Amino acid sequence: MATNNTAFSSKAPFLWHGGDYNPEQWPRETWQEDFRLMNEAGVTVVTVGVFSWVSLQPAEDRYTFEWLDEILNGLQAHGIKAILATPSATQPAWVSQNYPEVLRAGETGIRNGHGGRTNYCPNSPDYRRLSGQIARKLAERYKDHPAIILWHISNEYDSWCYCDTCAARFREWLKQKYSTLDELNQRWWTAFWSHTYTDWAQIMPPRKTGETLTHGLNVDYFRFMTESQIGCYKNERDIIRAITPDIPITTNLMGAYKPLDYRRWAKEMDIIAWDCYPKPNQSPGEIAFMHDTHRGLKDGQPFLLMEQTPSSQNWQVINALKRPGVLRLWSYLAVAHGADSVLYFQWRRGRGGSEKLHGAVIEHSGRSDTRVFREVSQLGAELTKLRDAVLGGRIQAQVAILFDWDNWHALENAVGPVRDKQYYQTVCKHYLAFYRKNIPVDVVFPDSDLSKYKVVLAPMMYMVKTGLAEKIERLVEYGGTFVSTFLSGIVDETDLAFENGYPGPLSKVLGIHVEEIDALYPGQSNSIVMKDGSETFTCDRLADLLHAESAEVLATYSTDFYAGMPAVTRNIYGNGQAYYLASDPDDAFLDRFYGDIIEHYAMTPMLAMPEGVEISVRHTEQQAVVFILNHNTHTATVDLKELKFRDLLTDEPLSDNIVLDAYDVKILVETAE
Repeated sequence: MATNNTAFSSKAPFLWHGGDYNPEQWPRETWQEDFRLMNEAGVTVVTVGVFSWVSLQPAEDRYTFEWLDEILNGLQAHGIKAILATPSATQPAWVSQNYPEVLRAGETGIRNGHGGRTNYCPNSPDYRRLSGQIARKLAERYKDHPAIILWHISNEYDSWCYCDTCAARFREWLKQKYSTLDELNQRWWTAFWSHTYTDWAQIMPPRKTGETLTHGLNVDYFRFMTESQIGCYKNERDIIRAITPDIPITTNLMGAYKPLDYRRWAKEMDIIAWDCYPKPNQSPGEIAFMHDTHRGLKDGQPFLLMEQTPSSQNWQVINALKRPGVLRLWSYLAVAHGADSVLYFQWRRGRGGSEKLHGAVIEHSGRSDTRVFREVSQLGAELTKLRDAVLGGRIQAQVAILFDWDNWHALENAVGPVRDKQYYQTVCKHYLAFYRKNIPVDVVFPDSDLSKYKVVLAPMMYMVKTGLAEKIERLVEYGGTFVSTFLSGIVDETDLAFENGYPGPLSKVLGIHVEEIDALYPGQSNSIVMKDGSETFTCDRLADLLHAESAEVLATYSTDFYAGMPAVTRNIYGNGQAYYLASDPDDAFLDRFYGDIIEHYAMTPMLAMPEGVEISVRHTEQQAVVFILNHNTHTATVDLKELKFRDLLTDEPLSDNIVLDAYDVKILVETAE
């Protein structure tokens, strides 16, 4: 269903605040205390039912919805809305016992025993029948319940299945895609090592005990598994949609999650929702990149921050606490980059199971006089005050960076020239060069409209899909700037190398050809020497040895047998320009290189920020909402120049200079006086 550009639900036209609530783990007397504490903390929305399958259906012929009736009614009575989840992420033991073919098989093809979660075969007819059945029962029972504002299908779809059921379905999928074995053999280049298939039945998933070096097979199995998992989602979604057509439907994604193509998922989701659990060493810019990636999945539509920890995670190697003020800062970081919610996992910390030491709003003590509860309550009060001020607000970016899950798989799967390709990290590295300058960036995909951008970056675009090169040529021809890097333009959609050499279909717009690719060992580097002699920068990891055709050489390598060969080129194409970075440069180079492009297009943030302070603007139909976030551990002063603002959290007028404490946030709108 389509959603409007202001609120995801007319029943909840405000920034949502709350999180995962698992009342089935607690006695009934705890529920009323939970409702009271939720009101105290400013909780307005909770997700219920995520792992409740056996609590709702203890046997195939018996349902026990009464406790959920009580929970939903209690939430409604306390002014709290509900995101109702289907419980299909974890099937009950009775399902696995009665239908063992429901169980997932690991990479060896051997079925797992019952346990864990998402331990089901996505192509099991019985799994789809039973998960669809519980979804139907929930939709029929609660279709008119006033508390429900969103459906949440399953939870964090993940990983792959390699069972015989999936193998048979995969072969049918391949027949639809390639029609004939001859075509498949050609596209997968199976003549290599005498791997040619002579019967469809010979094709198996890329199990550890079988074929894993046919790259076309590997990439196609990734695509097949993405579609298989989407098929599970659509099975439940379509049942629910027929019963509750006016309630939007989503599921929760997981950031930089390689096994599933979230761009394909986005087309089936009404709203993007994702769970933000940064690694301990990730910077605010790296977190912002993940937010912008999810914002990009539906072409700039706001998203839901469905989960984050209010204090600490428990599944990383080291699980440090969020320092005082960081929960608030990172919550507004999400909102500043497009989130219309601040939701947590979890409301109350469970007494048992593998997440009993995961952070929660209510800890095992059950107390509300804790640091975390105070911070959550402060944030709840502020979000209540903001209400709908930023709802539906969009980021206006002139720069885009291309990301592609198919490319990620093909590139990382390639044997050589280095084992660890670092695709995601490289894309993020180029993004951060703009983030440091407070220039907004959209994350886009090969099927995106590139025409609205002035600058498009495509780091390590190893796989160039049909039509992408033509889009890039049009962008540049009409005055845009394109930036490509080493290890680009190598293969097509089925991982076949282009016959005309590298960078394949990008050669025309880039005006170069690559002869060889050198790999540098850890600790080994080369240098990029600017042709005008102005500066020298370090580069490492990989080095393309290229020849300029129509392109101008801007910088060369300094050492090794390819000293003096081009390291950076620029090709004038139509009214625009296309750059090629032949090696992986240091941040100092990227800051200068992208700084020149930013200056060329006269891109400037609304206000200059001191180091470590971020400014982001979301544009609603009514106003521009300005977020200023101090990521430093010390105070920072921001010069507002001649502009005047109103602080949306305090209603104070602001002008001249403002001082932000460590981890502080200001949310402003410009005023005439």
